[in-house]
Amino acid sequence: MVTIRSQPSIELHAAQRDELETIENLMQFYIYDFSEWLPLKLGDHGFFNIQPKLDYWRNPATKPFLIKVDGELAGFVIVDNETHIVGAEHNIGYFFVSRRFRGQGVAKFVVSALLNRFPGQWQIFHIDANQPARLFWARVIPDLTGGEFTLHHLPIDGYPCTVYRFKRSQPSAPVQTP
Repeated sequence: MVTIRSQPSIELHAAQRDELETIENLMQFYIYDFSEWLPLKLGDHGFFNIQPKLDYWRNPATKPFLIKVDGELAGFVIVDNETHIVGAEHNIGYFFVSRRFRGQGVAKFVVSALLNRFPGQWQIFHIDANQPARLFWARVIPDLTGGEFTLHHLPIDGYPCTVYRFKRSQPSAPVQTP
């Protein structure tokens, strides 16, 4: 017997103001993942201390999105303009896909959709200690940019990081999931 797995339906939904609490809740899982590579500590009540980011949310360049797979909440991504390379306009500030949906092409589809939605000068970075991110971006960036990017190594918030810099000028079809 052969089982054929259908492709998941992936939706990138622009988060509305009343959905920011959902993103802030998911941020606990995002920070939990990062606690493997950064010295992040749990607070006395068992939650990671997340500082309110009111100015961040109010910035018109901050674009939060919820990720859904087959109608189920699967993560979030935020595009902002907090760049570290001169001339970059867009940055992925936060990107979280729930472990259950990793390795299924969800993250690559989301990145492709964002690049199509926001043409212009991009930077995407990861902390070097985050091995899964290193492998993901090293595989995805060349594919989504046609190999047209520059690579920079610099400290961000005191941590060694790799920054990819490229231009996305015209939309192309979003990447299909495997």
